[in-house]
Amino acid sequence: QVQLVESGGGLVQPGGSLRLSCAASGIIFSIYAMGWYRQAPGKQRELVATINSAGRTNYADSAKGRFTISRDNAKSTMYLQMNTLKPEDTAVYYCNAGAQYVDYWGQGTQVTVSS
Repeated sequence: QVQLVESGGGLVQPGGSLRLSCAASGIIFSIYAMGWYRQAPGKQRELVATINSAGRTNYADSAKGRFTISRDNAKSTMYLQMNTLKPEDTAVYYCNAGAQYVDYWGQGTQVTVSS
């Protein structure tokens, strides 16, 4: 059974930092492209950042320069380091694992940026 479990969300003040983790099980983690997506209330889910099996990264413009995506294949875990957080970063953040013909999602972790 495939599981993607996000953690690390919470309430943080503007300008603060959070580190999200996505622990995967039931898949050969190293061959999957991984990504972080987010969904704010009343908005569509949007891409935040992706990292492929070779470690190549891609970021949404809103994340460039502030967020860093990484993966540890030995731990089957992906991370998102988020710095200089803004209120508009408030959303539920979802972990995604994708490979040919398959696509898995985690349950999400809430990130709230507010003073």
